[in-house]
Amino acid sequence: MTDAFERELIASNPFAGMESSTRGNRERDFFVTHEMATKVLDACPDREWRLLFAFSRYGGLRCPSEHLGVKVDDVDWERGRLRVTSPKTEHHDGKAYRWIPIFPELKPFLQECWEAAEPGQEYLITRYRSSNANLRTQLTKIIKRAGLEPWPKLFQNLRSTRQTELEESHPSHVVCAWIGNSRDVAKKHYLQVTDEHFERAASEVERAPFVASETLQPAANGNCVTEKTAISCGKLQCDTKMVGRTGLEPVT
Repeated sequence: MTDAFERELIASNPFAGMESSTRGNRERDFFVTHEMATKVLDACPDREWRLLFAFSRYGGLRCPSEHLGVKVDDVDWERGRLRVTSPKTEHHDGKAYRWIPIFPELKPFLQECWEAAEPGQEYLITRYRSSNANLRTQLTKIIKRAGLEPWPKLFQNLRSTRQTELEESHPSHVVCAWIGNSRDVAKKHYLQVTDEHFERAASEVERAPFVASETLQPAANGNCVTEKTAISCGKLQCDTKMVGRTGLEPVT
C-alpha cells in the first residue's frame, strides 16, 4: 500500500495514521543529473516523448495523470506559467489544479509541442494516451538506448530530483506549491542528499581561512596575553600596567 502511494497510484495512504517504523524506502532514491537527462532527451523517439520526460524532470509533474491532462490552453506564455490539473489532489479544496513556472529547462520542449498542435487540438500529448501505452516500459527502453542504467522508481525519482533542485534556490513552501505536495511528504519521500551537497561542503572546508591557535604568551609586565592579541595590539600590551591591590580608586 505504501508503495502504491509513493508511486502515486492512489490518492492517499489509508494506513498513514497508524504507527509504523517505515518512513519511506530512501535506499531507492536516485538523483537524475542534468547530464543524464540530456542523454535521455536525445534518445527520445519524438517531441511528445521529450515533453513527457521534461514534464517529469523539469516540471516535477506526476506521471501519467498530470502529463496527459495538460491542455494547449493551459500554457500562459505571457505570464510564463503552466496550469497543471491534478486528479490526485482534486478532492481537496483548491487543489484541483496548480500553476507552475515555465522553467527555462522545460520551455523548449513545451514550446515544441505547443507550436506543433493542430487547430482545435485539446491536449498537448496525443500519441500516448491509451491504457496500453505503458510509459514505464517505454522509458526503460529509452534510458537504455541513451547508454544509461534504468534507475529505481523511474518517474518518482524524476520528480524527487526536481524538488531537491528547486529547494536549493526557492522557499520550501513555494516549491511544495509547484510540485503539488506537502513539506511532510517532501521530507519523507522526495528531498535527497546528493553528491553535490557533499562536494560543496568539502570545498567550503578547503576554502576556510586558517585560524592561528591562541597560545598564551607572557608579556613583559607579567600579564598573560594570547599570541593573536599580542600580534594585533603591538606595543599596546607592553604599556599596560597591572592594577594594584587597591584597585582603580586612589590610595587614601
